[in-house]
Order: sequence, then structure tokens, then C-alpha cells
Amino acid sequence: MAQEVEYLKQSSQLGNINRPQVAILDFGSQYSHLIARRVRELHVYCELYSCLVTPEELGKHELTAVILSGGPSSVYEEGAPHVAQGVWDIIKERKVPLLGICYGMQELAHVFGGKVAPGLKREYGKASVSRVAGCNSPLFAGLPEEFIMWMSHGDKLHVVPEGFKAVAGTSNADFVAIENLSHQMWGLQFHPEVTHSPLGKEVLKNFVINIAKAKQDWVMTDYANEFIDEVRAKVGPTGHVIGAVSGGVDSTVAAVLMTRAIGDRFHAVLVDNGCLRKDEAAKVLKRMRGDCGVNLRCVDAKERFLGLLKGVTDPERKRKIIGGTFIDIFQEEAKKIEAESGKCDFLLQGTLYPDVIESISYKGPSATIKTHHNVGGLPATMKLKLIEPLRELFKDEVRELGIALGIDEASVWRHPFPGPGLAIRILGEVTPERVAILQEADDIVIEELYKSGHYRMIGQAFVVLLPVKSVGVMGDGRTYENVACVRCVETTDYMTADFYHLPYEVMGTMSSRVINEVRGINRLCYDISSKPPATIEWE
Repeated sequence: MAQEVEYLKQSSQLGNINRPQVAILDFGSQYSHLIARRVRELHVYCELYSCLVTPEELGKHELTAVILSGGPSSVYEEGAPHVAQGVWDIIKERKVPLLGICYGMQELAHVFGGKVAPGLKREYGKASVSRVAGCNSPLFAGLPEEFIMWMSHGDKLHVVPEGFKAVAGTSNADFVAIENLSHQMWGLQFHPEVTHSPLGKEVLKNFVINIAKAKQDWVMTDYANEFIDEVRAKVGPTGHVIGAVSGGVDSTVAAVLMTRAIGDRFHAVLVDNGCLRKDEAAKVLKRMRGDCGVNLRCVDAKERFLGLLKGVTDPERKRKIIGGTFIDIFQEEAKKIEAESGKCDFLLQGTLYPDVIESISYKGPSATIKTHHNVGGLPATMKLKLIEPLRELFKDEVRELGIALGIDEASVWRHPFPGPGLAIRILGEVTPERVAILQEADDIVIEELYKSGHYRMIGQAFVVLLPVKSVGVMGDGRTYENVACVRCVETTDYMTADFYHLPYEVMGTMSSRVINEVRGINRLCYDISSKPPATIEWE
């Protein structure tokens, strides 16, 4: 039996103890990360915790406000998650403003003696919310008497807890917003954080800025300067850092930050696995080494990877071969760098905040909180300490940071590209010939998206080469060539995605160019499936 490899692990919490923050307690809602994003959009720092966070952990931080998220449970059922009494004590003693959303409001009502029970009918979708006559709640300052919000609940509040009063309702529920001004507590049955709630951002702004008086000092230029100071202190005047880069926005921003901090003592490694986009390695070298001054070396391992992929058609085996080979090559390069420059004690990793959220989110009473260890699969035997400059940031904040660092917009707004590269966009066996065909087709599609002005509006776009051939006619001859498919999706979080409604004339230009310019393709399709049920990638 193969021995299980121990991987380099991340901590599951952020280390930013001294920064005042809005704490979001997650009860398992699919929207919890959106609450965090909306608060960050106000330039206010926030962190997300499991609803089972201990008073000791939460008490370490300077709390500007607390937000309780929604969740799938019913507060009155056995085993339902509840905030620890010690956390309620902290909120009371420090007089921290609190906002409960959906399940969070029901938890608030339940704890303070209200009655939560099933409603006669579920309320899911857009609903018209009406303020109570004469209501001047600070939470709704600047909002009209009636407004649209997104509902998603089966239970509802039947009796308002003592000390609270109702400030808004709908035709289905009398108490969809409650407040207790003396305790600085509010509850909302609807979800202000989702885009389906047009005035939801105003409600959150009223709570975070006007009520909680949170400082709007979460600014990316400041963040960059703080990180540079911290990493210089951590690495010291002689320490070295190694990191893998791909040319994507995350690794580019992380590499530029590290270069600003310690210069050539940061050693970036780009591995060309033969499955990159057309001329990608040369473009990344020019952009990162030439334009951004990163100390970058490129390892040409095309033959090594493609040789190992010969005859392999299973997508999981492809991923494992590419991942395992990458680790081997990275370790080989690390030894070379240490021989040339001295010992590397640190590894740069482009972890983002959604990865951290995944490791700390509440997943149900029987679930354990896992430690996220996705650090490129690098084994713990490398004995490296992690440096993760982006682990407090969402993707949109990484882009904002990239702009603040002076990285060109084309690099900052690049679409995500999978680690295995084109190998999982070639369905079936990966061969040098099929890679070359896909590279050409993909290059044309991306070029046309830029020309037509659609690239920035799309979350991810690419071409898939199918293991299918079709009959065609070119000139006076009959052809029997490959079928390819274009995939364009719009998304903000990559958890859900809709196919992008690309105009027919753009599709027509793409089809004409690919079929005429790429030898080996005679039919081009367009993928109109959404996620879920489909995934964004095909493999």
C-alpha cells in the first residue's frame, strides 16, 4: 500500500489580529462569502468564522461589528448550530453592533426569547418589503417605503423577542426586519448581500458604516506596503524565497509583491509542461521578467510531460501525472537555486481568501473543520515556511492590488487557467499534434473576444478539443477532421456560472477563422450549459 504523503499545510485563520474588523459568523449559507465581499467592497476589513468559533478566538480581535449569516438549519431543531454564550457575552460587554441575516435573525430572536416556527408557505425569490408605518430605522436610512429584496426561507419569526420591535414585513411574513436600538441589534429575514436585492448594498452600508462606524481603510496600496514591511522582517536581510508562477493574475501579483519586498532573493519558477497556451512561456517571461523585474527562470519540460501523457485518456490520471511531475521538477529546481544562492527557507503560495473560507466554514454538526492544504501539493519534506500574501483577499481585490502595483491591465484581467493546462481541454489522449491544434484555435478565440470587446465581460473563455471527428467539405474536397467547442461563461465566484450570450456575428467570425486557419478542425460548436449542472471545465 502506498505511503500517504504529508503536505505543507496552511493555518486555517488569518493572522491579522490587530486590524479592527467586522466578524461574520457563518452558519453554512451559500451566501456567506458574499457578505464578506460586500463588506470588503465598502473598503472595510472583515473576516469570516465558523458560527462555532470560540469566545477565546473571537475575543482576540478588535470587533467593529458582528454579522450572523444565513444557513440551512432550523434554530428550534435538536443539533442546530448556535453561537456560544461566551460570544454573546463579548458582544454585550463590548457593545458591538450586530446584524442577523435570515437564519442569523432567527438565531438572534431565538436567543432573546422570540418564537421561530415553520411558515405556512416557503418564501423563495424576490419579495416586496414594506417598512412599518412611521419606521425611521437607521438600517433603512435613505431607502423608500417599499423595496425589493431576495428571500430564501421556510421558517419565520412568529413572535418578536422582548426589547425588539418590527420595522418591516412582507405579504407573507409580518416580521422580516427587527431591531433593538438599546442593544444595537438588527435582524433581517431577507438577503441584502445577493445581487437580486437591488438596495441590499445600501442596507449593509447603513449597518457597517453609519451604525457600526467602521473605518473605510481597507485600501490595496496600504495592504501592499504593510505586506512588504512584514515580509522583510520575516525573511530577514539574507533569506531567500522560492515560488512557482503560472502567469495568471494571482501568481503574477504575488511574485511582484515579493520582488518589491526582497528583490532577486525571490526566485520564481515557471514550468512549461507543453500544455500552455500558444507562446505562453515566452509571453510570461517578457511580462514578469522584462516588465515587472521578477527573478524568473523557465524550465522547458514539454517533452518530459508529453512523454508521460502518451496513451493516457483518463482525466484524473492526466491531472495526477502533471501534478506529480510538476512537484518533481519544482524540487529539482529548488535544489539548483539553493546550490547557486544559498538555502531557501520560504515558499511563496498564492492562496486566496475563498480557500481559507473553505477551511473554516460551518459544514454541519457532524462535520469537522478541515485544514486547507492546497499548496500545489508540495511535500512537507521540503521543510519550507509558507508566505501567503493574498490569503486575505478575494479575486477582485487581487486585481485591485495588481492595478495598485502598476501591473498592466491585460495581465490583471486575464482569465483563470487550470494547472494541468490544455491537457484537460483535450478530451482523450494528449499528443503534441493535438496540443498544437488546440493552441491555434484557442489563440484565435481569445483574440476575437478582445477585438469584439467581450473579453472583460467574460469570467472564463477557452476552446475544448473533442475526441470526435466529423465530415466536412473544403474547396472541392471532403474532409474528416476534429470537432472543437468554445466555452464562455459569466461568473463572479466560479461556484456558479451562466453561459455567456456571445453575439452570433462574433461566433461566426470565430468559426470562420478557426476552420479556415487551423488545419485539423472542420467544425466549431458553442457550449450553452450553465454551472450547475455542468462544470466550467469539461474535464
